[in-house]
Amino acid sequence: MDNLLWIFISTLLVNNFVLAYFLGLCPFLGVSGRLETSFRLGLATTFVLVITALCAWVLNTYVLTHAPYLRLISFIVVIASTVQFIEMAIKKLSPSLFQSLGIFLPLITTNCAILGLAIFATNRGYGLLEGLTFALGAGAGFTLAMVLMAGIREETEIGEVPALVRGTAFNLIIAGILSMAFMGFAGLFSST
Repeated sequence: MDNLLWIFISTLLVNNFVLAYFLGLCPFLGVSGRLETSFRLGLATTFVLVITALCAWVLNTYVLTHAPYLRLISFIVVIASTVQFIEMAIKKLSPSLFQSLGIFLPLITTNCAILGLAIFATNRGYGLLEGLTFALGAGAGFTLAMVLMAGIREETEIGEVPALVRGTAFNLIIAGILSMAFMGFAGLFSST
């Protein structure tokens, strides 16, 4: 149980996919303008991460034991199918959310954080529970990064930001500062 907690906390804070590995930056910078949209996209991405971890474990354990060269293409097919399912469900259940997410919802398919999760879990030899914990930690970390970025961006809309750094430059400055702040967690979890 300690190992699962360690995997979750490590993936959430120390090895955050967005702020430590710089995976999933497209939705991080593109959708993080509004808090509600960021949170919902984070939840959708977390769902895709969990399904991908489950499918990656099944593929690695039962299907691709003698054909590891098919692993990457198999992961891509699983991710694309899962995102298509989520897109149809959101379009049916919440048309306003579907409109607000726009092009970024189908872009979850190409989110490198999801493919990275499948590859990392496979390379680290995670079992089913470890892989699902890893996916939940990665999804929570992705959602946390998105919500933090959205909250800061919403607050900066109220304040006076010099025209020179307004827009993309300011968003990258915020992302850099968040990344440095999350790197500070690495010292809290040292083995000494």
